[in-house]
Amino acid sequence: MRLVIAECQVDYVGRLSAHLPMARRLLLLKADGSVSVHADDRAYKPLNWMTPPCTLVETEDDEHLLWEVTNKAGERLIIRIAGVEHDWSGMLGVDPGLIKDGVEAHLQQLLAEQVATFGDGWQLIRREYPTAIGPVDLLCRDDAGTAVAVEVKRRGEIDGVEQLTRYLDLLNRDPLLAPVVGVFAAQEIKPQARTLAEDRGIRCLVVDYDALRGFDNSADRLF
Repeated sequence: MRLVIAECQVDYVGRLSAHLPMARRLLLLKADGSVSVHADDRAYKPLNWMTPPCTLVETEDDEHLLWEVTNKAGERLIIRIAGVEHDWSGMLGVDPGLIKDGVEAHLQQLLAEQVATFGDGWQLIRREYPTAIGPVDLLCRDDAGTAVAVEVKRRGEIDGVEQLTRYLDLLNRDPLLAPVVGVFAAQEIKPQARTLAEDRGIRCLVVDYDALRGFDNSADRLF
């Protein structure tokens, strides 16, 4: 991993164009080849980024150190650095990964095994689909063949919607998957989380843990 704090200007050139004027920012280069640009706000969401596989070429002109990051689709992230305040490189080692609480992990497993819970004709592509910012709980295809990223929570709150939004932003940059839509699945979804999800075009699904486990007896229900 390499951490660089620098005055920089950033331009993204690809299917869309984006420009960040010269300012003090954190540049993060990970061992997987990803490059991301961060400000001192927005929590952990970068201002812009490039996911692997990509190549980084460092050159200089009369005024700036120039980083040009190019991915396999030919999109480029061009970073012009006017001054470096801090430059650190090191190895973090192997990460054991996120360990979810037992119910949430089991809920994810059950939904992967019973993907028809989301709709007839759905197929599971992969559980824990890897991305540069973490694994997507379930990546599926619906009955129309559209890729769907599913975030599974025991209790659905705003943080979970934000997490799924970041995954969707990233996955929709992959021409082999795009367009990718989202489903936020939980045993309980807070009203604020539902409002935010629906505003972003994310479908919400309340799932019955006992029914997925086969413990629900319809004869015991009034409705």
